Amino acid sequence: MLDRLNFREAMSRLTGAVTVITTNGPAGLGGFTATAVCSITDDPPMLLACMNRNSRQHGVFNSNGVLCVNVLTAEQEQISRVFASPAKVEERFQSGRWTVLETGAPALENALVNFDGRIVQVIEAGTHSIFLCQIVTLRIETDDPTGLAYYGRKYHPIAEKKRDETPLHQPLLRPLNEFL
Repeated sequence: MLDRLNFREAMSRLTGAVTVITTNGPAGLGGFTATAVCSITDDPPMLLACMNRNSRQHGVFNSNGVLCVNVLTAEQEQISRVFASPAKVEERFQSGRWTVLETGAPALENALVNFDGRIVQVIEAGTHSIFLCQIVTLRIETDDPTGLAYYGRKYHPIAEKKRDETPLHQPLLRPLNEFL
């Protein structure tokens, strides 16, 4: 049997985009920090998000049936920390500026991307629920902000390097007969 601590250490070396996943509806407001988000398909547009079933907010997400995945910028690291803390839900939403898109789940203004969707299926796996979500609308930040990643139990800013038009090296061209 694989050791649980070794598995956790190995997973800490898997870089993930930092997100705050939110919901709102009849069961109330909810939000948590997550890196376990992945695209599924673009037709229809779907993603998955994982949540620990022991979370006190698990029932809120299940009952509301909607969520918004807010992909954070490096400047929003503190928001991630607040949503990962034991702070009360209402206190969490005091960090950042919030709006709503189509589903009514809170969307963080100036996030890199907001994926607003409906939970269409829930799969139970080990200690977690996997929410399969159909995205009904999204918003992409038009500025060129720096992304935020989590690796090695630490936050790291991620910026796209501007590509120089000059190739790094010239291709090595040799006559074909040299290879035969």
